[in-house]
Amino acid sequence: MPVGTLFDRAIWMVLLLVLAAPACDSAVEPLTGGWELPQRPANASSGSDLFYDWRGLSLETRDEQIVREILSGNVPSWLRETRTLSLERVVDGEWVPVEIGVLPDYLAVGSDKDYVLVPMSPQAAQQIADATGMMLPTTILVDEIWIQSEWRLAPLPIPPSAAMTTVPVFAQHDAMLRLQRDSLGVPQSAWKAGHKKDVVLTGRLNDLSGRVAIYGWHRKSGQPIQPLYTGHTDRWVDYSHGIRLVTRSIRIDGKEADLKTLLEDPSRSRWFLGDGPMRDASYPSE
Repeated sequence: MPVGTLFDRAIWMVLLLVLAAPACDSAVEPLTGGWELPQRPANASSGSDLFYDWRGLSLETRDEQIVREILSGNVPSWLRETRTLSLERVVDGEWVPVEIGVLPDYLAVGSDKDYVLVPMSPQAAQQIADATGMMLPTTILVDEIWIQSEWRLAPLPIPPSAAMTTVPVFAQHDAMLRLQRDSLGVPQSAWKAGHKKDVVLTGRLNDLSGRVAIYGWHRKSGQPIQPLYTGHTDRWVDYSHGIRLVTRSIRIDGKEADLKTLLEDPSRSRWFLGDGPMRDASYPSE
């Protein structure tokens, strides 16, 4: 369905200006480490071509191709640089700085001029994370990413339907997001948040198998449209899902630490999890 049939264009433009705004003026220095990919192949497909090719594929086949494209380096140049999420946590009775690298946007495939954000299963996301030294975030981290982002974009829901898990609707939503970014003059490399629900890690997954946890899609008020939800099976992937990775290697008071180990630690998991600890801070990769 064309975007024009969903919104009156004049009202649409006003809504974009009201609901999406820059959160800060300057970029944040990247945190070193974690996210390394090969150089983008000269013959790599564009994002729009991949969406066209993926129409009608099974989730499993599509996931395989998404993982292959990303790990081969077919991502926009600006997605290779992490930004630094700065927090403070109490360690031995004192507040100390915590730094975590985060991607400036959700995982995408394609070139700088022609890229698309790609929903995928948690298994595919975990494969990419495992291969690149990254992790999926928690709800606490998703909230902080939204707060510290440079641009807080407006959520753009599409009315629910049986087609919301299909690539044509993925493409429709991606076009809506592109219109929003272009209308507001959002730089490609800007740290953005608010425009997708996150696939997250949560202690609830300890007692659930074959489920995906989703959270986010923050309104301008800071309230997420999607509270933490684990009702979908891990085979449910719809247009609203995004995969934002964070570095597994983080810094606490200037010293390197392993985020996965912390999420599994009975006492320190509370720094990043509201319902931890997790027995295994990851999704099955297969």
